[in-house]
Amino acid sequence: MFNVVLVRPEIPPNTGNIGRLCLATQSTLHLVRPLGFSLDDRQLKRAGLDYWNEVSLRVWDSFEALQESQLPEANYFFLTTKSKRPYYQARFQCDDFLVFGSETKGLPESLLAANNDRCICIPMHGTRSLNLATAVGIVLFDAVRQQHA
Repeated sequence: MFNVVLVRPEIPPNTGNIGRLCLATQSTLHLVRPLGFSLDDRQLKRAGLDYWNEVSLRVWDSFEALQESQLPEANYFFLTTKSKRPYYQARFQCDDFLVFGSETKGLPESLLAANNDRCICIPMHGTRSLNLATAVGIVLFDAVRQQHA
């Protein structure tokens, strides 16, 4: 249904939980190297439970490699705390790519600058950021909701 992209994820349990979210929504999980863990990591598989082997998973050496493998009209949304446009103003379509950065650094500045018009945020009060799996769940399930509205 959708494509969830994690650029340089660092924490295996987050990625395992996001894998379950992707499975639950029939979405593909794309991991962009370098990864902060091995795909054989025990914590990754523990968070993914016995579902991890069922997750539609693609691993890429770079974000550019991912983009080059897609059709030119592929649609990307970049999640960042540096945007003022809330995710709920975006109009998601099936097969869109929801792109999230690493837990400690977010998305690279160069990627945000090159895609400023596609950047969205989760409005927050009293905190700088949310757990990555929570953030993915918020945006992914709103995107799914829009398809059924």
